[in-house]
Amino acid sequence: MQKLNFPTYSFRFKNSENKPYIFDEIRKKFIVLTPEEWVRQHTIQYLIQEKKYPKSYINVEKLVKVNDINKRYDIVVFNSSGSINLLIECKAPEVTIKQQTFDQIAQYNLVLKAEYLMVTNGLNHYFCIMDFKNEKYTFLKELPDFKKTEKN
Repeated sequence: MQKLNFPTYSFRFKNSENKPYIFDEIRKKFIVLTPEEWVRQHTIQYLIQEKKYPKSYINVEKLVKVNDINKRYDIVVFNSSGSINLLIECKAPEVTIKQQTFDQIAQYNLVLKAEYLMVTNGLNHYFCIMDFKNEKYTFLKELPDFKKTEKN
């Protein structure tokens, strides 16, 4: 798999039916290793190891209804009060992140109401904080550590 713009992490792999699989420690099972899954697994490790987000607060690939259409978000991170703190959209490395990607995550966020957004293709990472009052988002240089995102 392609080298991504993340620190190096160790993963568990297996092959089954001539397909590579990677172990997802959030879902606690092996997942088919696609380019997008490679990015998703690196993002999960980045959240846990670099930004100190608790594993138990991370949720991966769950259903969300957007305008009565079933969609799947890539990653959400809850905060200690149970609301969604961070919504992440992962793309394969060969997918260029465009306005359409931000429109997609913004649509999901109309329903989920996350305070922070992250969009990544593993090579380029974009971080935003939401301003719901003024209906806009502001780009950040980096994603805050978990402790800084928790409201006191």
